[in-house]
Amino acid sequence: QLVESGGDSVQAGGSLRLSCVASGYVYKDKCMAWFRQAPGKEREGVASIDQDGKTTYADSLQGRFTISKDNARNTLNLQMNSLEPEDTPMYYCAADTLDCNSEYAPLFEFRGQGTQVTVSS
Repeated sequence: QLVESGGDSVQAGGSLRLSCVASGYVYKDKCMAWFRQAPGKEREGVASIDQDGKTTYADSLQGRFTISKDNARNTLNLQMNSLEPEDTPMYYCAADTLDCNSEYAPLFEFRGQGTQVTVSS
């Protein structure tokens, strides 16, 4: 299971840190990732991190978002800086053994319930 937290309402230009706690079975030997989805829109891969710590990001987000993980706590994090109103959707944590690339995150087998981020201008 995956449980996200950290979603909040912030002003444009602000920062948020999302976290996702995973059960051991879901976390072990998996690619961990974040994707997001706005109402009425398709899911969008945000970032991924593999077992060795290699990361990938959506091109439009690289430089503002940083994905990391804490193996001792089975926790995945997403640091989001310089937030824009377009960063507003629901964010989901996901895990799978698929190719570890952010673009595949929306297809991952395991996913959480999501945490809402709202960025106001």
